[in-house]
Amino acid sequence: MLALQRVFLAWNNFSGSIPKSLATLPSLFQLSLEQNHFEGRIPDFQQDFKQDGSFVNLAYNKLEGPIPYSLRKMNASLFEGNNLCGEPLPKCSSSRKKRTIIIIIVVAGSLVVLALIAAVSYILKDPAMASRFKKAEKKKPAGNVIMGKKEDQSSQHYRKLGEKAKLYFVRNDREKFQLQELLRASAEVLGSGSFGSSYKAVISSGEALVVKRFKQMNNVGKEEFREHMVRLGRLSHPNLLSLVAFYYRKEEKLLVSDFAPNGSLASHLHARRAPGEPGLDWPTRLKIIKGVAKGLAYLYNELSNLTLPHGHLKSSNVLLNHTFDPLLSDYALLPVMNKEHAQQFMVAYKSPEFSQYDRTTRKTDVWSLGILILEMLTGKFPANYLRQGKGGNADLATWVNSVVREEWTGEVFDKDMKGTKNGEGEMLKLLKIGMCCCEWDIEKRWELREALERIEELKERDSDNVEDYSSYGSEGDVYSSRAVTDDEFSFSVQA
Repeated sequence: MLALQRVFLAWNNFSGSIPKSLATLPSLFQLSLEQNHFEGRIPDFQQDFKQDGSFVNLAYNKLEGPIPYSLRKMNASLFEGNNLCGEPLPKCSSSRKKRTIIIIIVVAGSLVVLALIAAVSYILKDPAMASRFKKAEKKKPAGNVIMGKKEDQSSQHYRKLGEKAKLYFVRNDREKFQLQELLRASAEVLGSGSFGSSYKAVISSGEALVVKRFKQMNNVGKEEFREHMVRLGRLSHPNLLSLVAFYYRKEEKLLVSDFAPNGSLASHLHARRAPGEPGLDWPTRLKIIKGVAKGLAYLYNELSNLTLPHGHLKSSNVLLNHTFDPLLSDYALLPVMNKEHAQQFMVAYKSPEFSQYDRTTRKTDVWSLGILILEMLTGKFPANYLRQGKGGNADLATWVNSVVREEWTGEVFDKDMKGTKNGEGEMLKLLKIGMCCCEWDIEKRWELREALERIEELKERDSDNVEDYSSYGSEGDVYSSRAVTDDEFSFSVQA
């Protein structure tokens, strides 16, 4: 037991607290507990996790509280989907102070209620006092009523906020509503990430919207922020999630966008499924990646002055509509994000060129696209394969390359991906495209235009023309710096 190095228990239905014994295993350097029901606090891990390839993946559980010091150098995506705080996530608030305030409010409220009961009892016993009380009650104006209840102090605060501040709509084709209506709408928490929390809000017209709160968006002033949001509001493409409106406050920003009924691509690739519930099949995955590439190409054309037209392309930022068409979200936010926060959390800053040379280029989003392609084909969580720290040289493509070199190419593909019969050749083509997009040598990495052309050529089923397939994988198309050749790409998969 003490020699245990790797523990993989992801995607089970484990519940309760994380066993403290795991935190004391001296040789442990890889722990995968994501997509379970673990709750409570993370135990204080004694390991230093400095070995290459080390990770602790706790994403999508029910954990809460601060992240232990020993895990604070991990990637933020390894902790998302919980109620955690502290590095590498945003700072923790003072919960002790909050608890004290709550106790004071409860005690004070109880004393007020008791005093009111005593006063009413006294009034009812004294006929003269009762008469004066009734006269005063008739003269007293009625208070505001919200949702059938008398307004409390919290409701008054939000009502005043709604009166003072207004939503700024960036699209003219949408029905307008007030911030006050949005604040009163029934809300459902969709998730919490490194940038903030997302909520689904249904307004009085029945329209479902997503409200995302950002607190690290102070890189520009109010006017520059407004101009950038207006520019994003003008964007229109079938594979972009439309920005509808925004609310500006120095302390925080609200971005309002359309609601995507089928959730995120990440949830379909990595979330727990009921027994017998199918995952995304090959035709659907191909459809999604084609849409993602088209949406990204549109951003490149429309936002040509930005080095990173997206900047944060990952599976949790690819949403799916009712027909499973992809919608890119959280795009082009880098100009308004706090630089330090962006470099800590945004996907573009996990790229080889930034980890090695502290720079990003127009090909950085192409690297993110390549990682997304490999994630869709393998079903693997990219953060598990991302080496931390400057000069790191490992990512999901490194793992794919190692499997291919061992002639286990069939083991690369997600076992939950159905509909692969007679599509193995096309899957292989997409795998090569993903590897070429992930090229560490940025001079050899494909341009987005070339990647899009190759992706659009793909079909659900293999071509009957053997020459069509062999000519596709020419020596110039292979993943050069990782030295993957056509001969190494041979495999078979089950339909």
